[in-house]
Amino acid sequence: MANLGSSLALPIFFAGFLFGGSTFLMNLGILLFSFAVLFQLVTLPVEFNASGRALAMLEASGALTPGEELAGAREVLRAAALTYLAATAVSLLWLFRLLLLRGSRDD
Repeated sequence: MANLGSSLALPIFFAGFLFGGSTFLMNLGILLFSFAVLFQLVTLPVEFNASGRALAMLEASGALTPGEELAGAREVLRAAALTYLAATAVSLLWLFRLLLLRGSRDD
């Protein structure tokens, strides 16, 4: 549902927005996009945990030396986790924008 929501939501919403202000299509697009945002919110803690587990595995295996290599890996994995946070924030802002656009058509 999240994959479907992320790929079809915006075209459906904007079709409703452009072609006669179809509230049904706009609401359907918002609903589909909401599923994608919900999926991102639910998986966000999993992504942060994955970075922590990867770092622990790298440290335990001895693949990285305890000095600079481990610190560098920690920074990279933290940055990778933060990309998921940024993507979720952008999706939430898009959802808010869609709601505002639909509201402007109700006036």
